[in-house]
Amino acid sequence: MAARGREKAPPDPVHQNQIMCELIRKELRAQKLYTQYNVNPHHPVHNITRKPMSWHDNVEEPADAKFLNVIHYAAQGPKKKYSEPQTESQEIGWDCEPLIPSERGDKRINFFRTYQDITKYMAEFWRLKAKQSSK
Repeated sequence: MAARGREKAPPDPVHQNQIMCELIRKELRAQKLYTQYNVNPHHPVHNITRKPMSWHDNVEEPADAKFLNVIHYAAQGPKKKYSEPQTESQEIGWDCEPLIPSERGDKRINFFRTYQDITKYMAEFWRLKAKQSSK
């Protein structure tokens, strides 16, 4: 118990220098100098938009043909890009053209609104009644 109560003598400058040299050697052994930097593919990159009136945005840059082709290709509809549907949900509505072309003059299928004598009379009656009630 008595040995624990004793205070240590302060280390002399030579001993402190040895400790410092050993510490620096350990740090230099673990240190690596990186000169090539890459974006981490597993970490999302947060883009910061530029200021609207900065001179960077006003500089005219030449159009990149490859980039424009990619943008135009992405803007096309799926039927123009692919010859057949790529997913199950694209199969619904892929062939949306009617099987039989419609004929607007066919009276069996198209029922247009027609006015007979009684419907013309009642239409005029309701029009006059609406006029009288609005006065």
